[in-house]
Amino acid sequence: MNTAATTAALLPDPAALRTHLRALAVLDAAIGDDPQYVCHTFDAAWGPEEEAALMDNGSGDEFSVLFTPAGVLVRGFDHESPMSPYATDDEQVWPGVVDEVPAALRPLLDEPAFTDPDTGAPRVTACLWWETGGTAWHTGSAVDFPPRSTDPDGSGHLFRLLTDRSPEAVQAHFEDHYERPVPLDAVRHVLAGHPLTPETARALNPAALSDEALLRRIAAHPEVDAYLACDGEFDLTRTDPIEESIALPAGLPVEPVAGCGAGGTHYLCGPSGPDSARPVLYTDSEGQATLLAESLAEALTLVIVLPSWHDALAGFRPPVLNADHLEDNPDHPEVRDRLLAALRLPPATEPEVLARLLTTAARTVPDGFLPMVEGEEAFEPMLRPPTA
Repeated sequence: MNTAATTAALLPDPAALRTHLRALAVLDAAIGDDPQYVCHTFDAAWGPEEEAALMDNGSGDEFSVLFTPAGVLVRGFDHESPMSPYATDDEQVWPGVVDEVPAALRPLLDEPAFTDPDTGAPRVTACLWWETGGTAWHTGSAVDFPPRSTDPDGSGHLFRLLTDRSPEAVQAHFEDHYERPVPLDAVRHVLAGHPLTPETARALNPAALSDEALLRRIAAHPEVDAYLACDGEFDLTRTDPIEESIALPAGLPVEPVAGCGAGGTHYLCGPSGPDSARPVLYTDSEGQATLLAESLAEALTLVIVLPSWHDALAGFRPPVLNADHLEDNPDHPEVRDRLLAALRLPPATEPEVLARLLTTAARTVPDGFLPMVEGEEAFEPMLRPPTA
């Protein structure tokens, strides 16, 4: 028989559980086609000093894992369980399930998000907790489970990805849920706690970060469009480059996709395709050029996270880099996160984006991305050594 007690013996400590739940939320958001319908989410600002990992399968089953200064509370609700408040005569929580929850954690069960509005009873069939300073998970010790059920409180299927945290189990779950292949290496990458890069996100769902999907999202979000046209210097209406035609030594075709007020142009390099990732080349009005990003998704991440990327190529490094922009726009971190979320781009930090930019820009000359114009001198690379 699977019960909350069985789950308690298989769960990791709260820190490891938190890491795993965050990874599940990242994977669900990356694999799913519509953020509104993902099952796993993680809210780092659930309440003052509180975080919440939530699962809702859309069919009536759900769980919440609340991380608080007093400890961690795990609540599971199986809508078909014989222990559901809706399956009992008094419509109350099954005896013993929450009776021993510590007083410091008990109010978490009474949050409106987890209670029935008519009866006031918490929607819970399984409950576990770990008090701060404790050494183990606990459950109700006096629960008289219904007979003839192998999973009476729903723990077996509700917490399956919390007790079997293997990449193979997680991959199988998402392949079954989304009915399409999910690469195991990408699942391993996220479960190991590594940042979700645009490359990994594209492997998990190629269509989500295609050029066409990203351009549609920009058009659907005026705030994103306005930022890109101004601070991002990635104006999608400026597709008329100063140079009528440029050519790459590598022979790849180029397509203007955006420009900036100073006369620079962003080009997508290579043939277009529904799932292809085309590198992004930038040329300025002074005869300089650089390979900017490995894909449109990466280029958009760059101009959102590091609007002073021109200075980075000129040799500037933190803390000077981006300092002027932050002084003029102190809300940039909040804007950055909001814009990335609107485009369904993975979260990214300034050091990560800077490192990718420098690595990509260094490929400009050796990999045949320094453009030329017939009858004129070749462009000069923009990447310069770091300044003192």
